Amino acid sequence: MHEHRRDQKIEASFALIVTSDSRTPETDETGRLAMRLLEEAGHSVKAYTIVENDGEKILATLRGFLGNGAVQAVITSGGTGIGAKDRTVDATSGLFERDLPGFGELFRRLSQDEIGPAAALSRATAGIAGEKPVFCLPGSRGAMRLALESIILPVIGHMIWELKRK
Repeated sequence: MHEHRRDQKIEASFALIVTSDSRTPETDETGRLAMRLLEEAGHSVKAYTIVENDGEKILATLRGFLGNGAVQAVITSGGTGIGAKDRTVDATSGLFERDLPGFGELFRRLSQDEIGPAAALSRATAGIAGEKPVFCLPGSRGAMRLALESIILPVIGHMIWELKRK
C-alpha cells in the first residue's frame, strides 16, 4: 500500500525553456533566477535554452525535453500573456494529457496581491505531458520567483512521487 504524502523530499531534474525574441543567455535574468532558485532548493537544471516566439519551435523544444529521460519536469518562461507574440501556452497546452487548472488559478490569485488586476491577463498554466509536469510561466523575474517559491518548489516532490507510482 502506498502512503499518500505531501512532504516528499525528492530532488527533481528540470529543463527550462525561455521564449524570447530578444534575450540571450547573458541578458536572461529570469532564467538565471530560475536556475539559482531550483539549485538552492536541491534540484538540478539538466537543460536550458532560449527559443524565439514561434509556436512550432517552442513545441519542438518541449517535445525534445519530454523525451529526455534525464528531465523530470519542464518550466517555460514567457509567452503567457495576451499579446500577438505570446505563443507558449497555445503551443504547449495541446500536449497536456492532464490539465492542472489549480496551478493557473493559484498563480493568478497570488499575482493579484503583487501586481493587481493585471494578473487576470496572465494565461500561466500547468499540466502533465509525457508523465512530466510542465509549468508555463510569465517571463518576469517576479512571476518566476512567485511561482517557484509559492507553488512549484513546495509541491514538486509530491508531484514526481505521484507520477512515478503505479
